[in-house]
Amino acid sequence: MKKSSMRPAAAKILTINGGSSSIKFALYPTCEPLKRTLYGTVDRIGISGTNLTFHAPASNQPESLTLDASDHKSAAHFLIDWLKEQNGFESVWAVGHRVVHGMQHTAPAIVTQELLKELDRISPCDPDHLPAEIELIEVFRQRHPRLLQVACFDTAFHRTMPRVAKLLPIPRCYDAKGVQRYGFHGLSYAYLMEELARLGDPAATTGRVILAHLGNGASMAAVRDGKNIDTSMSFTPTAGLVMGSRTGDLDPSLGPYLARTEQMTAEQFSLMVNHKSGLLGVSETSSDMRELLKQEAHDIRAAEAVALFCYQAKKWIGAFAAALGGLNTLVFAGGIGENAPLVRARICEGLGFLGITLNESRNAEAAEVISTDAGRVTVRVIRTDEDLMIARSVNRILETDARNGKS
Repeated sequence: MKKSSMRPAAAKILTINGGSSSIKFALYPTCEPLKRTLYGTVDRIGISGTNLTFHAPASNQPESLTLDASDHKSAAHFLIDWLKEQNGFESVWAVGHRVVHGMQHTAPAIVTQELLKELDRISPCDPDHLPAEIELIEVFRQRHPRLLQVACFDTAFHRTMPRVAKLLPIPRCYDAKGVQRYGFHGLSYAYLMEELARLGDPAATTGRVILAHLGNGASMAAVRDGKNIDTSMSFTPTAGLVMGSRTGDLDPSLGPYLARTEQMTAEQFSLMVNHKSGLLGVSETSSDMRELLKQEAHDIRAAEAVALFCYQAKKWIGAFAAALGGLNTLVFAGGIGENAPLVRARICEGLGFLGITLNESRNAEAAEVISTDAGRVTVRVIRTDEDLMIARSVNRILETDARNGKS
C-alpha cells in the first residue's frame, strides 16, 4: 500500500474534508494522542478569489495566499504541490477522506478501485458532494498510487438505526434499490459520543442522548445506550431541520405545484431547496446566523428566520425525546450550537417539562455543562472535530494493519 513496509516514527495522517466549494485539510502525526500540526482550507473553489488559508505549527496567526482553481481537481493538485513545498507531504503515510454518502457501509473503508466504482454508481444520491469527493481521491491516486487512502463515511454512524427508522413511506420496490433514510454528520456524531465517554458521562453507554449538530448544515441524532436509533436527515442532507440554505423537511407536493405554476424544472427545484432556502430564503439576506442575530431587532425577515430555526430545533428535541423514551443528555455542537448562546437558550426555552433547564451564566460563556445543577437533563456544549475523527479512524486501520504485519 505504501512505499515501505515499515511505518516511520515521523509518519503523518493527512485528512481531507471536501465541501461543495472548499477543501479542508490537516496533518496529524500518528503518535498518540493525535494532535494536528499544519492545517487549513482552500475555499471559493470555482469562484473568483480562491484562497488557501493555513495555520502553521510555529505561528499563532493564520496565513493565506491566492490561487487559481476552477475545480476540486486543480485545487487538489495545488494543495499536494504546496504541502510538498512545506515539507508536509513526504511523511504522509495515509490520507483519510470524509465521504458524505456511504449507503450501507458501517465503517471506514480502504479505497480500492471497486470502492470507487461503487461511489461513482451512487453519486446521484448526493450530486452536491460525492462527485467532488471522488475527484479528490482520484487525484491522490494519480499522484501517489501506492499511498493508503481511507474513506470515512458520514452515513456509517446511522446504520445502527432500527428498520422502522430507515423506511421511507413510498412503494417498497424503491427500498430494495437503496432508497431509504441514511442520515449524515456521522463523523461529528461519532466524535461527540467518544467525547461524552471521555468526559465520564454515563449516558454515553447506558443512557438517552440527543446530539444537535447545528451549523450551516444542521441535524440531530437520537442515541440510546451508545447506539444511534434515529436522525433528522434522510435520504439526502436536505431533509430535517431548517438549515443555512437548505429547507429541511418540506411538503413533497410543493415540487409539482411549482412546476405547474412557475414552470420550475426539477433542476431548478433542487437548486432552490438546497442553495436558496432555509435561513437565506426566509431572511432574503443571509444564511449566517451571526448576521441574522445582528439584524433581527430591525428586520422582521431576519427575526422570522431565527425564530423558525429555533422552533424547528425545539420540535425535533421533543420528537427524539419521545423516540428515546426520555432524555439524560443533550449536546450542542457545530458552528451555531457551539457559538450562539442566544439560540441555545431559545431552543431550550419551555422544555422544562423534559428536564431541560439552562444556567444563564454557564450558557453565556459556553461552559462544558450549561444546564442547572437541579436540571434532570445534562446539557453540554462540545466543540466537534470531524478532522480528528477522520484521523482517529485512519490511525485505527494503520494500527490494525501493524498488528497483522501489513504496515
